[in-house]
Amino acid sequence: MSAVPIKPLVAAAEVPPPIIIKKITIEAHAGHHGGAWKVAYADFVTAMMAFFLLLWIVGATNEDQRKGIADYFSPTLVQHTKAGGSNGVMGGRAMMSPDGNAPNATPKGSQRLMPVTSFARVAPPTPEERAQADQLRKEDVARFEAAAEALEKRMASDRNLAQLRDQLRLSVTPEGLRIDILDEADFAMFALGTDRMSRQAQDLVRAVSSAVQTMPNPIAMRGHTDSLPFAGGSLGAAPGGMNNWVLSAQRAEATRAALAASGVDPTRFSRLEGVADREPFNSANPYDPRNRRISVTLLYRTPTPAAAAPTAQ
Repeated sequence: MSAVPIKPLVAAAEVPPPIIIKKITIEAHAGHHGGAWKVAYADFVTAMMAFFLLLWIVGATNEDQRKGIADYFSPTLVQHTKAGGSNGVMGGRAMMSPDGNAPNATPKGSQRLMPVTSFARVAPPTPEERAQADQLRKEDVARFEAAAEALEKRMASDRNLAQLRDQLRLSVTPEGLRIDILDEADFAMFALGTDRMSRQAQDLVRAVSSAVQTMPNPIAMRGHTDSLPFAGGSLGAAPGGMNNWVLSAQRAEATRAALAASGVDPTRFSRLEGVADREPFNSANPYDPRNRRISVTLLYRTPTPAAAAPTAQ
C-alpha cells in the first residue's frame, strides 16, 4: 500500500509572499559641503586677477603716474557736474591722459579739490642739443676766466680800487661765475639801513661792469644782509614796514640799476632776489659785516630750441 501524502493544513493560495527589505545608504559627504567651495574658489580667482592687474600697473607706469593713481584713491571730496563717461574713482579718465582729469570735468561746490598731477614727460635733450650745451659751457668757462683777468687788471691799475681788492670775491658755482661785493668793518656799500650806494661802492660796480658788459651771459642779482634787526620794530621790522627782506631786495635793485647805468645791457638781467640773512657768508657769526653783500652771477647759457633745432624753410 503506497503512502498517501499529507495535505497541508493551509492552502497554497493562502500562503503570504515573503517580505524583502531593501536598505539604501545615502552618502552624506555632498550634503555636508554643498557648493560653498565654488564660492571660495571664485573669490580666490578674483583675488589673483586683481593681484596680477596690480603687478601689471606697477610695471607699466612711471613714478608720476603711480602717484596720480594713488591720489585718485585718497580720501578727498570731489564732485563733478559733468564727467567724461564714468562716476568712478577714475572719473572716466584714461590712465595715460596727459591732463590728469576727466574730460569736461567741472568742480562743484567748495570741497577740497583733488591734487592735480601732470603726466607730461619732458623730452630728453637730443644729441645736437647736448653737443651745443657742451660747446656753450666751454665758451662760457673761457669768458669767465677772461672776465676775472680783466677785473683783476682793472683793480690793480687804479690806486683807489686796489685798496678795495678784498671786497671782491670770485667763485665758480653750478649756476656760473659769481662776483660777491662784501662789506667790511671799514667799508659799507650802502648807508646803514638804506639802499643809498656809497661812492666807493659805485667805483667797484663800474669796475665789475667794465669786465662783464661785453659778455652775452644772463645775469642774476641777489642781495644779502646780516642778522641785525631794524631798531624800534618787532620781529626785525621797522615801524614803516622796512625789514631785512625788503632791504636786501632794494639793494639788489640799486646795484642792478648801477650796472645798467655803467653800460650793461638791461635785457641781460634775468633774476633779482633779496634773501635777507638766510644765506650768510659767515654762518658762525650772523652779525659779521661780510654777510652784507651783493652777489652778481654770470649764468651759464643754455641752448634755445630754435638754435638747437632750426626749422626748415
